[in-house]
Amino acid sequence: MTTMFQRIDRLQVEIPAPRRQDPNAAAALQELLGGKYGEMSTLGNYMFQSFNFRSKSKLRPFYSLVASITAEELGHVELVSNGVAMLANGPDRDPAPDGGDVADAPFEAMKDIRLAAAFFSNAGGATPVNANGASWNADFVTTTGNVVLDLLHNFHLECGARLHKLRVYESLSDPTGREVCGYLLVRGSVHAHAYALALKKITGVAIEKMLPVPNIPLDNIPECQKYLAEGSHRRLYTFSPADYAEMAGIWGGDETALPADPEGTLEVVPGMPDGGKIHQLEGVPSAFTPNYAPEEMFEIAAKLYQASR
Repeated sequence: MTTMFQRIDRLQVEIPAPRRQDPNAAAALQELLGGKYGEMSTLGNYMFQSFNFRSKSKLRPFYSLVASITAEELGHVELVSNGVAMLANGPDRDPAPDGGDVADAPFEAMKDIRLAAAFFSNAGGATPVNANGASWNADFVTTTGNVVLDLLHNFHLECGARLHKLRVYESLSDPTGREVCGYLLVRGSVHAHAYALALKKITGVAIEKMLPVPNIPLDNIPECQKYLAEGSHRRLYTFSPADYAEMAGIWGGDETALPADPEGTLEVVPGMPDGGKIHQLEGVPSAFTPNYAPEEMFEIAAKLYQASR
C-alpha cells in the first residue's frame, strides 16, 4: 500500500479554541507548515522516499518505518493547517446577518498583519508557505535511493524540526498554537528516535553518541505532559489495518523510551490515534466566505446532506 491513504474526519489530536484572533501568531505557526523543517518537508521527504524505496521486500522493516511515518506526517500537515486557520480567524462569533457594512472597512487591521496575503487571498486559511510567506518547494525533498543516506537525512530533518518547533512554541502564548507545538514536539521526538534506531541497526553505529537525542527536555514544556503521560512518546502507529507491522523489528523488542522521557518499552500500534474533532470555521459574509449571502448555499447543502443519508 505505497500509494493509498485512508482519510479519517478527525485531527490526530484536538486543539483548544484560540483566545483571540491573532493572524501574526498564525504567521509564526506557518513556519511549522511550509518552513525548511516544517511538516510539508517531512511529508515530502518520507513520502517520496517510500515511493522510491529500493528492495522493499528485503529491507521491509526500514521501508515500513518510512511508509508509516509518511502517513502520520500527512496528518501533521492537516493539524498545523487547522491551527493556523484557527489563530487567523479567532474565536467563533456571530456575524452580522446581512454581512455588515463592507464600506466601513471592517477588516482595516488586516492590511497591517505580517502575512496580509493570508487574508486577502486565502480568507485566513493556511497555505504551504513559511512565516514570511515564501512558498515551500520541492528542493527541500531528499530521496537518494540509498537507505542509509536517506535515514541519516531524515534523522537530521527531525532534529532540525524539533528545534524549529521549540522556537515557534517560545514565540507563542495562545493555547491553540502551543498545543500544536507541544504535541508535535513529542511526536518529533518519536520520529528522531526511530530514525536513530534504524541507523543503529543497519550500520551498527550508535548515532546517539554523536548527536544528543533528545536535546530538548520535554518535561519543561507543559503542553507535552499529557502526551508523555499517556505514552505517546513510546508509540509508533502503522496508520493501516494490516500493513507496516514489520517496523517492530526497529521500534520494539527490548528498546525503551529515551532517558529523559517517562520509562517504558517501545510499541507499534496498529491503526492510528483516536484523534480529536476538527474545529468548524464559521462563514464570514462580509469577507465573502463562503459568500455575501450564504443562506441559499446552506439550504442546498442541507438538502444534499439529507439526500445522502
